[in-house]
Amino acid sequence: VRASRGLSVGIWIKRGLVILIAGGGVFLVVTRVFEAREDAARAKSRPQGWGGGRVVNVDLAQAWTGDVSDVLLLTGALKPKEQVDVTPQATGRVESLRFQVGDRVRAGDLVAELEDDELRQQVHRAEAAIAVARASYRQRRAEHDNAGAELKRAERLFEDGLISSQDYEAQKTSLAVVNAQVELAEAQQKQAEAERSELKIRLAQTKIYSPMRGIAATRYVDVGALVSPTTPIIRIVNLSTLVTQGNVPERNIGRLRVGNPTTVRVDALPERPFTGRVARIAPVLDAATRSALIEIDIPNPNGDLRAEMFARIELALGANREATLIPRDSLVYRGQQPGVYVVEDSRPVFRPIETGMTRQGTVEVLSNLDPGTAIVGRGATMVRDGDRIAAPETQETVGGRPGRAGRPSGQGRSARGGQGASSKAQ
Repeated sequence: VRASRGLSVGIWIKRGLVILIAGGGVFLVVTRVFEAREDAARAKSRPQGWGGGRVVNVDLAQAWTGDVSDVLLLTGALKPKEQVDVTPQATGRVESLRFQVGDRVRAGDLVAELEDDELRQQVHRAEAAIAVARASYRQRRAEHDNAGAELKRAERLFEDGLISSQDYEAQKTSLAVVNAQVELAEAQQKQAEAERSELKIRLAQTKIYSPMRGIAATRYVDVGALVSPTTPIIRIVNLSTLVTQGNVPERNIGRLRVGNPTTVRVDALPERPFTGRVARIAPVLDAATRSALIEIDIPNPNGDLRAEMFARIELALGANREATLIPRDSLVYRGQQPGVYVVEDSRPVFRPIETGMTRQGTVEVLSNLDPGTAIVGRGATMVRDGDRIAAPETQETVGGRPGRAGRPSGQGRSARGGQGASSKAQ
């Protein structure tokens, strides 16, 4: 009985599997038929002559003619024109620090103090030694005066014949000895005073003052640290004027002069340009790169710029010319080859071009593109061969010339001077 029941269960399982497989096959066939009908319906709804390929909504533009000025583009980090690491002149332990990072410091402000108890004690001892030396000097002077008086009496007695010449010479020798003792006492007094002066200098060196006006940029030590003349305590920077450096190619160096204005931009304040000037031009070129180092001073009266900001410097070289320009969004690359998609019969066709400068959203075209040519603008990087394009304003396929959407705002003028640009000098 158990065997027969097991056999019946197995049969029902096999039948269930067959039903499931058959149902899945029917569902697949129905799905494919439905998709085929949908494709046929979409094909019927397309306009005649549509052809294959996907439809891509893009902005259209035109190449135009504009004035181009040569601009030398440099990059570099902003540096303080003045900065100093304040170090002690003596060895000692830091007793106090007066400034924190970001504090403003004036020239002559007390920055830090070192422990000075031992030096003060040495100064007191030196002052006591001076007092002893002065007393000894006064004593020797008194002895000198007394010896001088004795010599005068001996001289009168010798003239009267009351003392021998030997006694007279002994008095002269005694005066010479006392005179030497006076000179020794005077020298000892001066020595003691010099030692005290030296100790006072060392005592004064325990107080560390700022040599310049600026801002505390870095604090290297804390209270209690043992420092020496080789240990910096604090860095002070003056940010009222910043400086940056750049290498100018040999072909452009002759067009630069000290005092030439520059435009400086930083990533932190992209919409706010700063004005600088060429301050120094190296008289000797780098033999390896054939370039000269220049320094540019950038006034920073409000302190908006910070040291080590990455700066882009635009230095006008003073030459203007007419060129064919396109929007930066129109430029695409195939490998290393730059180009644009030219609109022909509502289809984008890749055309290789040679580019020049790139600045402020525009690209200079040196060859293989005429002004007025309709090209794909924004969205060009999404276009592929075989696609068809539609202008976003009309949502219709655009033919060989751009329609209402064929010209980005401000970039479709062909008149000279309609939109300027600047060339990139490397």
